[in-house]
Amino acid sequence: MRDKVGGESSAVPSRVAASSTGTAAASPATSGTPTPGAPAAGTAASAEQTNSARRKALGDFLRSARARVQPEIVGLPVGVRRRTPGLRREEVAQLCDISVTWYTWIEQGRDVTVSPSVWARLASVLGLARAERHYLFELAECTDPEHGRGHVHPLPSGLAACVQSITAPAYILDRCWNVLACNEAFLYLFDGWPNRAAQANLLRYIFQDAAARELVVDWDQRASRVVAEFRADAAAHVDEPEVRALLDDLLQSSSVFAHWWTRHTVVDREGGLREFRHPVSGILRYQQITFRLATRLDCKLVMLLENAEGAA
Repeated sequence: MRDKVGGESSAVPSRVAASSTGTAAASPATSGTPTPGAPAAGTAASAEQTNSARRKALGDFLRSARARVQPEIVGLPVGVRRRTPGLRREEVAQLCDISVTWYTWIEQGRDVTVSPSVWARLASVLGLARAERHYLFELAECTDPEHGRGHVHPLPSGLAACVQSITAPAYILDRCWNVLACNEAFLYLFDGWPNRAAQANLLRYIFQDAAARELVVDWDQRASRVVAEFRADAAAHVDEPEVRALLDDLLQSSSVFAHWWTRHTVVDREGGLREFRHPVSGILRYQQITFRLATRLDCKLVMLLENAEGAA
């Protein structure tokens, strides 16, 4: 914990020290010269205000969530002397196996250090929904240790239809880069590849299908970028069986993937020019745009918009 139980040292540094000649010598504290590398006072104060506001929002959110949980839901007796709705602080602390004082400090917005596992227990005890849990870990500024584990769901109803309604090539990838949905324009661009695969996976296509080297212009350069993008996506999931199985397969089957994976380069999946050598239409140029899905945070929608600058 960052909170100090004991007081700081009572010694106060002197601002003026007597020199050997009896004259007063100014100490560095009064010289007016800031310490090299020290943050400006205004910047530090602004950062502390931001952190204080974040901790207050976190405490307010926990109090609100605690008030919604009925005792019987978590196996506690209702009792007859409950003056406030929901669980008491001591009950939450007991269920999470932490001290009441510590939990109280968290709700009060005190500057305490809380491990991800404790936040996860709090989320479970308070019965937070997926969006609420995500909000909790955002405020706590740490990664949810259970993010994505055992929660593989099909796409929300109607999302595949939305992709079909897009005129430009479009597709949805999950965290393993499985193609969960795509439209006719994408099928045409990739010469029907997704329909030929039992489970269309973009990484397996790029590194295991010889057709990818013919379709993707500057395949070598794109391949190195793709590995770095996938490392950014997979960082929080490398211990999950599906991700581990995919990695092992690619590392064994593709020396190119293995080479770039061991370089540990990490980049975001950014937009930019994408060029394809289509067997019928010739060279096609697109601008890639990627969106994270609010209803499936582990998925992304990718659109390939016609590149107006490169059009003939």
